[in-house]
Amino acid sequence: MHKTPHFTAPLFFSDPAAALAQVQRIYHEGVDFLRTAMREFVDGNHPVDQQRVRACYPFVRLHTHSVMRQGSVPNSRLSYGFVAGPGRFETTLTRPDLYADYYLEQFELLLANHGGELEVGTSTQPIPIHFSFAEHDHVEGTMSAERRSLMRDVFDLPDLAAMDDGIANGTHEPRPGEPHPLSLFTAPRVDYSLQRLRHYTGTAPEWFQNFVLFTNYQFYIDEFIKLGHAEMADPESDYIAFVEPGNVVTRRTGLAARAGDELGHAPPRLPQMPAYHLMRADRTGITMVNIGVGPANAKTITDHIAVLRPHAWLMLGHCAGLRNSQQLGDYVLAHAYVREDHVLDEELPLWVPIPALAEIQLALEAAVADVTGVPPAELKRIMRTGTVASTDNRNWELLPDNKPQLRFSQSRAVALDMESATIAANGFRFRVPYGTLLCVSDKPLHGEIKLPGMANHFYRERVDQHLRIGIRAVERLREGGPDQLHSRKLRSFAEVAFQ
Repeated sequence: MHKTPHFTAPLFFSDPAAALAQVQRIYHEGVDFLRTAMREFVDGNHPVDQQRVRACYPFVRLHTHSVMRQGSVPNSRLSYGFVAGPGRFETTLTRPDLYADYYLEQFELLLANHGGELEVGTSTQPIPIHFSFAEHDHVEGTMSAERRSLMRDVFDLPDLAAMDDGIANGTHEPRPGEPHPLSLFTAPRVDYSLQRLRHYTGTAPEWFQNFVLFTNYQFYIDEFIKLGHAEMADPESDYIAFVEPGNVVTRRTGLAARAGDELGHAPPRLPQMPAYHLMRADRTGITMVNIGVGPANAKTITDHIAVLRPHAWLMLGHCAGLRNSQQLGDYVLAHAYVREDHVLDEELPLWVPIPALAEIQLALEAAVADVTGVPPAELKRIMRTGTVASTDNRNWELLPDNKPQLRFSQSRAVALDMESATIAANGFRFRVPYGTLLCVSDKPLHGEIKLPGMANHFYRERVDQHLRIGIRAVERLREGGPDQLHSRKLRSFAEVAFQ
């Protein structure tokens, strides 16, 4: 037997806001119950031979009886918001405070597309005690090692078996009688990633924006910080806050600090992949992350940011130019990828193509013209559109027999880096629109390798412009709206309904 919160019977809702309110009620009752029990356990007031303590995530469920959708849909151009056919569809939900707007949109679309009602209740999926802690709650740190080891006798701990990516990978097959999924991610999988984001980026998930820029050089972050503080000094800026690692918040001039801002402190050292957030009130601002070097980091951070369901992520970084006609400082707009990164081979087989997305390509190309002032007809002077190869071997040039060069030539690659194909492939896997704009920083096949003096000059000349191009591309994507951005090319045969 388990000690649980007061039972809440499943209810049906035709009002999306009421359904969301019920999700919030069930979740917060469960989390408050766990926090109270945890405090008692830490204080020694809960003997381990007493009942186990358990609270479960809320669920939302949809029953459909026809392949036909309703005739009146708010936005029929959207590639999400509907299920593939008749049946029972369900998902567990978490953090309805963080995901309130997102959940409300998904509920509205489901009811608009299919009519009927949404069923909301308490699932049988336990909330791990670690995922119930508040942002600044570290009560477990006051326990002895012996007391901590007894936690599993009282509480549910994270279960990795409930957190796999089978739905996103397209390998999940519901068992007989089991509902089909409504979302790519179950609640435990979301909670797991939210915890990882805190660890890797040094910022809370609440700050992340719907457009994400990735880079592999700190120089870009330095420029982004300058830009962020300049925006905060402008009382007319559309951005309302700039957040740095340690949850250090700078509000725009004229805006008062909010409760919790005072809790931010610059960390003694930067986290592994620091994130910076230039925020808008509607969350359509820009998050920038320095992922460092290598495909492992690129996979790790996109695995976790994906649960926030961003509208797009873009890679802005440096690359090796592979063609003699290229010059240092030229841009490369990726329209195809050669994946020699190997970190996604198990989740996404190499035979899966990673297509270029027209919406992203057009925004990046137009942004290059906007920022550089080069007319669109003359962009070929400074930008090459072509295949980008990503490798997990930083010293590929030293391999014998010129085998990498031969493969890159056969694939028609024009540039090489270590992250772009991974970011694009994970965008494809998680249905997050993606794009890549790189800048040629060296040409190792043609004797132009990176030297300190050349590199410093190059960075001063190009980083600021490259970053402004990325930001301009985001502005164009934002202006177009999500209905134009989310591509049906990323949707599978029997796709989940949630964006």
